[in-house]
Amino acid sequence: MVTRNKKDSPETRTDSPLTEERLARYEGMARACAQIDPQLYRRYNVKRGLRNEDGSGVLVGLTRVGSIHGYVMDENELVPVPGKQFYRGMDVQELVHGFQSEGRPGFEETAYLLLFGKLPNQAELEEWNAVLDAKRALPYLLLEKIIREPSRDIMNSLARSVLAAYSDDETPDAVSIPAVLRQSIDLVARFSAMAAYAYQAKMHYYHGESLFVRNPVPGRSTAENFLMMLREDAAYTPLEAELLDLCLVLHAEHGGGNNSAFTTHVVTSAATDTYSAIAAATLSLKGPRHGGANLRVMHQMDEIKDALPDWADEGAIADYLRKILRKEAGDGSGLIYGLGHAVYTLSDPRAELLKEKARELAETKDRMEEFRLYEAIERLGPAIFNEGREKTKELCANVDFYSGFVYDMLNIPVDLYTPLFAISRVVGWCAHRLEELVNGGPIVRPAFKAVGKAPLPYVPMHDRA
Repeated sequence: MVTRNKKDSPETRTDSPLTEERLARYEGMARACAQIDPQLYRRYNVKRGLRNEDGSGVLVGLTRVGSIHGYVMDENELVPVPGKQFYRGMDVQELVHGFQSEGRPGFEETAYLLLFGKLPNQAELEEWNAVLDAKRALPYLLLEKIIREPSRDIMNSLARSVLAAYSDDETPDAVSIPAVLRQSIDLVARFSAMAAYAYQAKMHYYHGESLFVRNPVPGRSTAENFLMMLREDAAYTPLEAELLDLCLVLHAEHGGGNNSAFTTHVVTSAATDTYSAIAAATLSLKGPRHGGANLRVMHQMDEIKDALPDWADEGAIADYLRKILRKEAGDGSGLIYGLGHAVYTLSDPRAELLKEKARELAETKDRMEEFRLYEAIERLGPAIFNEGREKTKELCANVDFYSGFVYDMLNIPVDLYTPLFAISRVVGWCAHRLEELVNGGPIVRPAFKAVGKAPLPYVPMHDRA
């Protein structure tokens, strides 16, 4: 039996707070034992970030949900090509131009396409919209939990709300396809209300603003309901709803290898419940290296606008971009945020689609001068990035470059930029979860090679330094 010295017990110990000095000492020890010689990764051919040396992803899975193309391989050489994005094999640009030309929102039928593999006909779309309408309002206990337990971070609140929904489900641990499909539909329908209410609760609790909670309105799209629940006057224009709907469509899916989709596959492979898998994906998206990129674009653009007296002076724009790359301006990262992508090279189809509508909204909001600044950076940035480099890199504006600007024109608070991403991407996560379950793969278990000191002998307490 292990006994504890009385002087060391929690009841008698009075000098045990985690002081800054102690934390600094613990940090030093933790860093020392965590550090791995960078050369070892190369020696053992470790695919860090599951990336090959040329930047392409290591093949670890197959998917029919979505795909993206930004280059082709020619005799082991990566050749840049215009970017393409596909949902269930359908070109997303074609999908967007299709529903926009027919004058209806597209997010709901995009969700149908991703979950069921086909576009709905008119009767199927009406049925699907009715299913979503019936699910949009939150159960009272879940709504009460969101309002009574606000968080400073809306993504944190979203993850907690997903986990709380477990308690409202009579069979939450079921992993049969019908059960997971029902749970997925619930989450797709409810995510927008979860995010809107979490924001209202935060602003009321932490900032003393009035609290107003509106139920989703049947017959309205996800984008329309979100704007209605978010805004104090519940008003929005058709163009505003159309542009937000486009954002939701473009963020709904991006292949199985992005961090949150891969997280969904990994966690699902452990046979855990839907709520745990989607909460994990939500918290993956929370990371600034994944879902928070448009925030970095906005912060950098604010600095550029403050620094440049004339936004049309392309010489001054180019000089400031060089300062950013030399780490003399901005956050010191040396990066022009919003330019470049892990897969897309010559173009990001999502950015191209968003730019079309962003221009239209900028004209109505009297913000064309700012829009032209974005265009100038998009045009000048890649060449400036490659100045003086022996090996040049193809850079294009990615979807984050314009999405933050769009959200700002829609008067959407910065706190909701990444949650809006989640409202959309939950569709892709659910589709990937279903795919993982249907195909019954083994639990994801990659190899890690131990490179620590061995053997480390046990030292009795009285002999330790």
